[in-house]
Amino acid sequence: MDRGQSSPEPAAPVAPSPSVIAPVRAVVRLRHQVRLLRKRRPPPSAVEPDPGAAAPRVLREQPQFFTFDGPAELASRPARKRRRRSRLVLYPETSRKFGPRAERQSRAQRCLLLLVAIVGFQVLNAIENLDDNALRYDLDGLEKTLQRAVFGQPAAVGRLVALLRDYLATHVHSRPLLLALHGPSGVGKSHVGRLLARHFRAVLEDGALVLQYHARHHCPAPRAAAGCRAELARRVADVLARAEAEEKTPLLLLDDAELLPPLLLDELHGLLQPQRPPRFHNAVYVLLSGAGGAEVTRFVLQNASRPGRADGPEELRAAEEGLRARLRALLTRQHPLWEAAAIVPFLLLDKRDVVSCFRDEMAGEGFFPEQARAELLAAQLSYYRVAGREFAVTGCKQVVATVNLL
Repeated sequence: MDRGQSSPEPAAPVAPSPSVIAPVRAVVRLRHQVRLLRKRRPPPSAVEPDPGAAAPRVLREQPQFFTFDGPAELASRPARKRRRRSRLVLYPETSRKFGPRAERQSRAQRCLLLLVAIVGFQVLNAIENLDDNALRYDLDGLEKTLQRAVFGQPAAVGRLVALLRDYLATHVHSRPLLLALHGPSGVGKSHVGRLLARHFRAVLEDGALVLQYHARHHCPAPRAAAGCRAELARRVADVLARAEAEEKTPLLLLDDAELLPPLLLDELHGLLQPQRPPRFHNAVYVLLSGAGGAEVTRFVLQNASRPGRADGPEELRAAEEGLRARLRALLTRQHPLWEAAAIVPFLLLDKRDVVSCFRDEMAGEGFFPEQARAELLAAQLSYYRVAGREFAVTGCKQVVATVNLL
C-alpha cells in the first residue's frame, strides 16, 4: 500500500435482516399465547407415581368446559371445595349390628306374605261360618225346650245338646253322629225323641229331612228282616240325597232300637262307615233304646244308698263316666254298632219329678194343675225306696193314662 494513501474508515454496523426478526417475533407471540392458555386451564389433577412406569399415571382427568369468561374472571373465581367423605361410624361391641336393607326384595318373600294373608282370611271366614251354621239349628232354643219339658234329666239334656252343638258347628264331616239314648221305661227317651223331631222340622223348614222309624210299626215280627233292611236303606238314601241338595243336616230317629233285627243293625252300622259317599257323612242318627235299663237302675240305687250325698241333679255327675263305660261294654257284646255311638244314659225319676209330670199333663188336658192333687195321683204309682228317697219304677209312663181317667 502507498504511504501517502489514507487509511480506510471504520465500517458501520450492519442491521439485521427481516428474515431473522420475523421468527423471533413469532416465538415471542407463541410464548405469550401459551402463558394465557396456561392461566385459563384448570389446575392439573392429582397424579400417583408409578415406580414401574417412566411417567406418572393420572388417576382421573377432570372434564374441561367451555365458558365465555375471560382470564380475569377465571382468576378471581374462588376454587371449588372438595366434598369430604363422611367418617365411618363405629358401634360398640355390645350393640346389635344391622346390615343394610336390600334394595330389591325377593319374589318368594312376597308370595309367602300373600299366602299367609290368604290363610288368615280363610281361617277368619271359617270361624264366622261356624257361628252361622250353628245358628241355623237354634240349639239354644232346643236346650231351653228340653229343660222345660223333660223332668229329672238335666245331665242327659246337657250332654245331648253339647254333642249336637259340636257336630252341627260345621257342615262337612268325616262320619255321621250316632246318639244312643238308653234307660228304663218311662224316663223320657221317647218324649225327647218327639221334641227333637219337632224342633228339626221347624228349623230345617222341610219335614222330609226328619225320618222317624219305629221298629214295632215299620218292621213287625212276622215281616221278613231282609225286606225291612231294603226299605230302611232306601228311605235313608232318599233323605240324605235331599239333605245334600239343600246343604242341611238331617235327623234320623229310630225308636225301640232294642227290637231291631240284626240285619237292620248291620245296615245302620254300614251307613256309619267312612267308605260311604260324602252325603252319608252328614247326618244325625238318634237311637232310643231300653237296652241297659237294668244297669241304669242298679247304678242309681247303689249311688242313692251312699251316705253324705247331696240331693240334687248334680249328685251322679262324678259317676256318669263309669256308667257310660259299663253300658258300652254291655251293648257292644250284642252288636258292634254301639262302639261308634255316643251313649247318653237316662236315670230314674224322683217322686217330685213324677209330680211335675202330672201337673204338666193336667195343664195340657185342661185341668187345673193343683199341687195336692198331683201329689195324690203320684202316690198311686210304685217306687224304689232307698236311703229315704223314692224313685218311680215306671217313671212317667202311666201319667197320661191316669190323667185320662179324671
